[in-house]
Amino acid sequence: MDHILIDGNSLTLEKFIDVTRNNKIVKLTSDSIEKVNKARALVDRYVEENKVVYGLTTGFGKFSDVSITGDQTKALQRNLIISHACGVGNPLDEEIVRGIMLLRANALAKGFSGIRLSTLNTLIDMLNKGVHPIVPEKGSLGSSGDLAPLAHMVLVMIGEGEAIYKGVRMPGKEAMAKAGIEPVELTSKEGLALINGTQVMTSVGAHTVYDAINLSKTADIASSLTAEALNGITDAYDEKVHLVRGQVGQIDTAKNLLNILEDSKNTTRQGELRVQDAYALRCVPQIHGASKDCFKFVKEKVEIELNAATDNPLIFVDEEQVISGGNFHGQPMALPFDFLGIGLSELANISERRLERLVNPALSNGLPAFLTENGGVNSGYMIVQYAAAALVSENKVLAHPASVDSIPSSANQEDHVSMGTIAARKAREILGNARKVIAMEIMAACQGIDIRGDKGLGAGSAEAYKIVREKVSKVEEDRIMYLDINTCEDIVKSNVLVEKVEEKIGTLL
Repeated sequence: MDHILIDGNSLTLEKFIDVTRNNKIVKLTSDSIEKVNKARALVDRYVEENKVVYGLTTGFGKFSDVSITGDQTKALQRNLIISHACGVGNPLDEEIVRGIMLLRANALAKGFSGIRLSTLNTLIDMLNKGVHPIVPEKGSLGSSGDLAPLAHMVLVMIGEGEAIYKGVRMPGKEAMAKAGIEPVELTSKEGLALINGTQVMTSVGAHTVYDAINLSKTADIASSLTAEALNGITDAYDEKVHLVRGQVGQIDTAKNLLNILEDSKNTTRQGELRVQDAYALRCVPQIHGASKDCFKFVKEKVEIELNAATDNPLIFVDEEQVISGGNFHGQPMALPFDFLGIGLSELANISERRLERLVNPALSNGLPAFLTENGGVNSGYMIVQYAAAALVSENKVLAHPASVDSIPSSANQEDHVSMGTIAARKAREILGNARKVIAMEIMAACQGIDIRGDKGLGAGSAEAYKIVREKVSKVEEDRIMYLDINTCEDIVKSNVLVEKVEEKIGTLL
């Protein structure tokens, strides 16, 4: 299918990524169009009747007791957007912004927000035509939703702010004109419907958990290459060991390792060279598996939130009720995203320990110090391990939970906030660090394999080794290492290792 239908109920993580990274076109279902129109009709009726309803005929937050007359409605909505656009820091990546737009459109498509169909279609047109608002990364408390960053998205909808269009940063009004989209004039409830929600934290976290799942498979490949270089003992990966514990991620990881290492002549059996390996090799199923279970949990929570109505108030057409609640509160996402950061940190922690075993002659089962055959004049992989150690130490700081913090806002009307957007951004930062560490381990493992002498790599590890060696050669004499690190990180980021290994041995779990 060349497009993705959205109805507020059926968006999956995979479809989400298809839109944000593969630029799939988005369309509303006919059922959603009907629901949106019905909810809007109820809003219009209540406004006509001057019914006192939060967000329709009142101010916002602490100003909820201030009545707004009909002739003030449009000014109220515009002022809401321009006053709330207080984001600071670097712009979020375009794919993250695309995710924000998609998620806001999907939430509105549920028909509980009271937005006009024409306004929703403007947002969808921007997404489909590639008008990507500049959304600063900082400034959200994660409740009442992602107010500040979402306001920056809406600025472009009303012909203000800035956007990226076809790779060029320009005023929002200009981007809309170039794309042939007419800016909107917001009316009752619409500003609030567009900025009151968890879409920023969810977009950041959704991309991060998608990448984390792939990185966990890459980490299995990395540890397998290290096992090849260190003559690792495969008995510890025997299925019987893991079935008697019953942890799913652990069982899956052990299967991956045995499949990747199948037919390896470099790995050993228990008692051949030594009785057991250190934990960084022996306990890979337990450690990687726990992170995989973490990512599975976070994905489940994310997929609920992808299809959630998170603004306030909510319009219940059948009951003719407008209820002011707290679905904008980011706590259901904040805790999982803190957990996500911890799961990613642990992938990097054990990877760095395997890297240390490769470069340390006291631990490497016969490899030369720092993986250089002419040590002294050459430093080899010495500082690669330093860099990895710095990254995992930084991750330990970043993994401190954001969700345990709160600070009152809006004159204490909003007296508990989630910090969920900070949790998501931290997890994404940890992901980047973890990816770099795993890339360094892969480089070092391939170097170790070359130095020790390859007796025959496993089915999957042979494929991974070949891909790396197409881009990064063995280090014979010292050279500028950051170039190799960057190249190997690009390989990891592209997910080509997972794709090619899966082509050879079947799906990695």
